[in-house]
Amino acid sequence: MKLLGLLILLSLTIFTNAQDQVSLIVAARKQIGVTKTYDQAYVSLDYPNGDLPLDRGVCTDVVIRAMRQNGIDLQKEVHQDMKKNFSAYPKIWGLKTTDKNIDHRRVPNLQKFFSRKGMALPMPKTAEAFQPGDLVTCLVGGKLPHIMLVSDQKGASGHWKIIHNIGAGTQEEDCLMTHKLTGHYRWKW
Repeated sequence: MKLLGLLILLSLTIFTNAQDQVSLIVAARKQIGVTKTYDQAYVSLDYPNGDLPLDRGVCTDVVIRAMRQNGIDLQKEVHQDMKKNFSAYPKIWGLKTTDKNIDHRRVPNLQKFFSRKGMALPMPKTAEAFQPGDLVTCLVGGKLPHIMLVSDQKGASGHWKIIHNIGAGTQEEDCLMTHKLTGHYRWKW
């Protein structure tokens, strides 16, 4: 009887996580045609729940907005974790303290945050290991950190498409394996 209960609980957990991943994809997809501009300008944001105007943003804003639509404020979560553990985060920008306006909008900070929260997965050698709703980081042109959300739609390549903003607003594209991958994460709700 205990085994049956455990199996039911495990099945419900898997189903719930799959539903959460789908809702993340739906929220990201809603940004297509709305967020039309790539804009990496430093902007003073409200806190918590601060955001740029919806017509603009960068790759991280796609993820931030999708999560916010699902009740998770990455601005607040990253800021709070960085305040408590500043030394654990990258020192790329020469800052001496946190900055609630930009910290959550930087890919290396999100990578560290996701890893610290137990969401990092092994880096797959093939595209088949990715699942819809996964977050993937890469280096565009071998040097620019970028983050993408794995879609639930497949492209002509046979791989999952990704939803991201790489320069022309939020797009859903067949380019999962185009750039050098640097991180693989799965959000745990």
